[in-house]
Amino acid sequence: MNSTEDSSQELHSKPAAMAELVQYQEGSVVSRTLIKKDTGTVTLFAFAQDQGLSEHTAPYDALVYVLDGTASIDIDGSSHRVSAGETIIMPADVPHALQAPRPFKMLLVMIRS
Repeated sequence: MNSTEDSSQELHSKPAAMAELVQYQEGSVVSRTLIKKDTGTVTLFAFAQDQGLSEHTAPYDALVYVLDGTASIDIDGSSHRVSAGETIIMPADVPHALQAPRPFKMLLVMIRS
């Protein structure tokens, strides 16, 4: 997975087109952290076609907002198609995985409690 450094400073007090802040790269998953605090993170992802994240768990709820394309998101054995403009919450400590049947971009918000 390709990642860019925390870019929150360059975005402070400036409007930005969120989907434009991360670009697709063939054969890759690209991430860009917008906010990284002890209390949580806000990260943008761009998944190239056929890329994904294997099944895993996280100790906190994770909100996914799809910005572009369509994601296939499995949560606890149930598959969901989430398209641009839609959101889904992946509950804490529940197995989940993401797959890109075609390229998609998402905003991931994780808040630690």
